[in-house]
Amino acid sequence: MARMTPRQMWTAKLEGRPVPSRPTAGKVGSAAVGAALKRPFDGLVLGIDPSLRGTGLALVEFRPGRQPVLLRCRTVRVPASRAMAVALAEIHRGVADFIDTSEGVRHVALEQTIYVQNFQTAQILGAARGAAIAAAALRELPVFEYAPLRVKLAVSGSGRASKEQLGRTIRAMLGHGSTLPLDESDAAGVALCHAFTWQGTP
Repeated sequence: MARMTPRQMWTAKLEGRPVPSRPTAGKVGSAAVGAALKRPFDGLVLGIDPSLRGTGLALVEFRPGRQPVLLRCRTVRVPASRAMAVALAEIHRGVADFIDTSEGVRHVALEQTIYVQNFQTAQILGAARGAAIAAAALRELPVFEYAPLRVKLAVSGSGRASKEQLGRTIRAMLGHGSTLPLDESDAAGVALCHAFTWQGTP
């Protein structure tokens, strides 16, 4: 059976088709059998796209045999006139409120910051991520982080997909007719990436 991308494997699992295991070089044993027995992710994932002025949040439900569903989404917006400390407090409060009013969140997934223009920008983005992560960690939710390239590969099958292409793919996967704000679309994308590439136990 030809090698499949994580997205194709997820689709095959939903449709009840066989999914090839990925044995390591020359080793076919209990590890390979265990990988083949893993089931699709089942539960709610809160995807977060952290940013100081516009943090995207998207709650996506994953159930075996069903299409992923976008349950809620919002953007925590903080005007540029507000001080950084105030912005971080708003991000923390916004994520905390979103979790507290979303029953049954199982995992939280964030997009990693890989490339930034300068050190100051890196500090700001890191602080925004920290505020979001802290809100989830204080509620004892597992937090997972994914590089942008991994998100693109998992969702669209191409690391070169544009923001527009990725957004269209995300809407199609979620059955969402209208265009999502960019921050919320990115948050939904990282939630999809988490479920598609999840390697944990059911």
